[in-house]
Amino acid sequence: MHVFADDLVILIDSFPRHEWLMKAVERRLREELIKLRVEINEDKSRIVDLAKDGSFSFLGFEYRRIRSHKRVWRPYYAPKLKKRTELFAKLREIFRHYISQPVGKVIEMINPVLRGWVNYFRVGDSHRCFSMVKYWVEKKIRRHLMRARGARAWAGSGGVVNGSTERSGCLTTIE
Repeated sequence: MHVFADDLVILIDSFPRHEWLMKAVERRLREELIKLRVEINEDKSRIVDLAKDGSFSFLGFEYRRIRSHKRVWRPYYAPKLKKRTELFAKLREIFRHYISQPVGKVIEMINPVLRGWVNYFRVGDSHRCFSMVKYWVEKKIRRHLMRARGARAWAGSGGVVNGSTERSGCLTTIE
């Protein structure tokens, strides 16, 4: 029987005097995984040095190191583009499925999806991603309202009053 570990991240600080630690951790990890009969997929396994512009993905987040406004190095982790795309696909399907329904019904269907996604990704540096999601959802709701009114014009910011999403009960706390 062969078991493969899906995701495992080990963080080691990058001080030069701790170089020996990386080799010791890798050796010990391999020993323990052999005891458990878990194989490491060498094709997918890699060592990432964040100090050399490396990055990695874990549990839907992308991790890397960036400089803060005060020019100090700090960790950066935000939702992966793939996860945002999956959210848009799920929401797009809801909008398509409920195209003839009142906007209140559509909002009732998308709010739990948005709430769950936002609660999961609220840690880290998610504000830019949340702003994009909020803009996208508001645009879709404006278009839905325009269709309900029988208007053919594009439902941009001039088509329906921007406050209409707040009045209709859409989740707008994605900031």
